[in-house]
Amino acid sequence: MVLAAFVLVLLLLLILVLQNGHRSDVYFLGAHGHLPAGVPLLLAAAFGVLLVAAAAVARLAQLRLMAVRRGGGIAVAAGKGTGS
Repeated sequence: MVLAAFVLVLLLLLILVLQNGHRSDVYFLGAHGHLPAGVPLLLAAAFGVLLVAAAAVARLAQLRLMAVRRGGGIAVAAGKGTGS
């Protein structure tokens, strides 16, 4: 199931790059280049995923720290450390 989803995503990304094949000027942090339009779109999507993942990891670390400070670690957050 996971493999099928992975193949579907790769197929959609391949279609994105192939349908957006015309050259465009790209300026990023002082760098300049000519790339097919699909490549910067793909890079923007990848950086977006990394940004969201970094925010999720930071939030999970924050919640884990709060649970540890309340005493009991993850068991308190799951409701298992209350003794009931």
